[in-house]
Amino acid sequence: MPLPPRHRRCEKTSSKFSCIETGLTMDRPCAVVWDLLTDTTQWPRWGPSVRLVRSSHRYIRLGTTGHVLTALGVWVPFIITEMTHGRSWSWQVLGIPATGHRVDRIGRDGCRLVFQIPFFGAPYIIVCRMALHRISRVLKNGQP
Repeated sequence: MPLPPRHRRCEKTSSKFSCIETGLTMDRPCAVVWDLLTDTTQWPRWGPSVRLVRSSHRYIRLGTTGHVLTALGVWVPFIITEMTHGRSWSWQVLGIPATGHRVDRIGRDGCRLVFQIPFFGAPYIIVCRMALHRISRVLKNGQP
């Protein structure tokens, strides 16, 4: 099944599940995007499905655990299952593989932020697209 031009099947993932990915190119250094992406206090600013976060670490690392209060008002547990510092991280939510997050460097001061979504959760790509645009707005003017 063909995917829209800005969506594609994941090129590489260690997950046993097939996935699709969506991304957005930004005029920001990778380190700045990575900081926002890994700071759990910032997740509610850019994550449409996240209201609050309780986490064992403010900045996630491999093995970080916690709970996310979803937009539906339900607390769900998470664990960071994969991380390459400064480059990518993945997690499980409710014990189920969830989104992967990757920052690809473009030129000197730009990057492409990519979300990977397990194929069984493909409709969540809509939420991920919203998150990408919120992150871009937060980085430009501080507001989602």
